[in-house]
Amino acid sequence: MRIVLAEDSVLLREGLVRLLEEAGHAVVAAVDNADELVPAVLAHRPDVAVVDVRMPPTFTDDGLRAAVEARRAQPGLGVLVLSQYVEESYARDLLADGLGGVGYLLKDRVQDLDSLEDALSRVAGGGSAIDPEVVAQLLVRRRVADPLGGLTPREREVLGLMAEGRSNAAIAQHLVVSDGAVEKHIRNVFTKLGLPPSEEDHRRVLAVLAWLRGAS
Repeated sequence: MRIVLAEDSVLLREGLVRLLEEAGHAVVAAVDNADELVPAVLAHRPDVAVVDVRMPPTFTDDGLRAAVEARRAQPGLGVLVLSQYVEESYARDLLADGLGGVGYLLKDRVQDLDSLEDALSRVAGGGSAIDPEVVAQLLVRRRVADPLGGLTPREREVLGLMAEGRSNAAIAQHLVVSDGAVEKHIRNVFTKLGLPPSEEDHRRVLAVLAWLRGAS
């Protein structure tokens, strides 16, 4: 996999380059500010851009905005955003085009090579990979105010696992139910969220986007 990396911390940037290259990926560019991300993407045409949210020049959401711009410049580009904090709006903004191929991981998670590899694989394949900690915190908030009240508790649980990027088989294994039961829950989720039949991965992304929007 060809990867462009944008991270302003020298130690983390060099650590990620080494980690990714040891895993067999090619880091074709590594930049330290948001302004250089889009030119690097256009120059190298990577499969995935791994981007820190808070970067120079303003250290707010420069990396996120550059990642969205990079996806416009190179349609189909996978984007894996790294953040120090749980902020569901970051994932919402990335998923807003409904095309998939996006992920949002907390920086602590990148120390786990398996988690990082899994997220990269899902993003490169056009799916989503939302950090389980983000999903867990959103589920807690929804116990207080549930904007998706039409879904049953099990359907909300299935949708949360979809947000993590898990396949139907992985969801079934996690919930200890049959694949058929998971498929039924997902069909119900699509129906209740008003997502008509279309390409399956596209509907999954739109369902996750609706779920994330409900957090605001």
